[in-house]
Amino acid sequence: MREIVEKLKDIGLNSYEAKVYLALLKKYPATGYEVSKLADIPQARAYDTLKSLEKDFIVASSPTKPVTYTPIKPSELTKRYRRKITNTLDYLDKKLPNVKENYTEPVMNIVGLHSVISKVLEVIKNAKKEIFIAVWSQDFKYFESELFEAYNRGVEVKIVGYDSFMCNFGTVSRHVTGKYIIPTLGGRMIFAAADNTEGVFGKIETGSKSEEPNVVWTKNTDIVFIIKAFIVQDMYITDIAEQFPEQLKYFYGVGLKKLKDKVLMGTEFYRQ
Repeated sequence: MREIVEKLKDIGLNSYEAKVYLALLKKYPATGYEVSKLADIPQARAYDTLKSLEKDFIVASSPTKPVTYTPIKPSELTKRYRRKITNTLDYLDKKLPNVKENYTEPVMNIVGLHSVISKVLEVIKNAKKEIFIAVWSQDFKYFESELFEAYNRGVEVKIVGYDSFMCNFGTVSRHVTGKYIIPTLGGRMIFAAADNTEGVFGKIETGSKSEEPNVVWTKNTDIVFIIKAFIVQDMYITDIAEQFPEQLKYFYGVGLKKLKDKVLMGTEFYRQ
């Protein structure tokens, strides 16, 4: 019964109104005194609540003495509130976007391994056309079944693996310098972008007991575009590395070290 009270509160009734309505469903017609006993609330509050519900046409009073009260049937209550909520949401859909033009979607931090995994799974589940994800084998296990389900419902799945793992669906590219990333960035990174509308990036594992996994989630399309572009560039580099491994090693050194040194020029972007 407590759960029903909470659900009635969710649609707009207060605690007393929910209890009084349920009490009347158990026994009607009933006097205010009887309602207070059935609802286990003070008699004065029972009468006030009955007047409020009568004003909202949720209960009806009799012209008799003593006055008795009868509730509307549950199907009528739910129909009325469903219509009210739908009308309200339709109104807000039309009016809220006009409050501020050029609305920018927020960027939110998600902290903690469980929360990070849940958010990435949510992004995958929301994908309707495509999902791009860059991930390590240790973390791929969390997402494999949901990615496979997305693939089976027609979503194009593109995966960059920072290390080797088995995957028999989608397009999988193995990162050319994956083994150098953890020591240089101090943790395992994850990137995911779905349908150009939702994305996640950050550290799913930090390598530090004092630092929790922490990612950024957003529906800001400009940031999602950058996440997707980052993954796509990794896929380009991976394919080139597979085709020309010796040439890349000759020109840029092991793990593209010469290229990193040239671009970063001693900055502390990487830890090593």
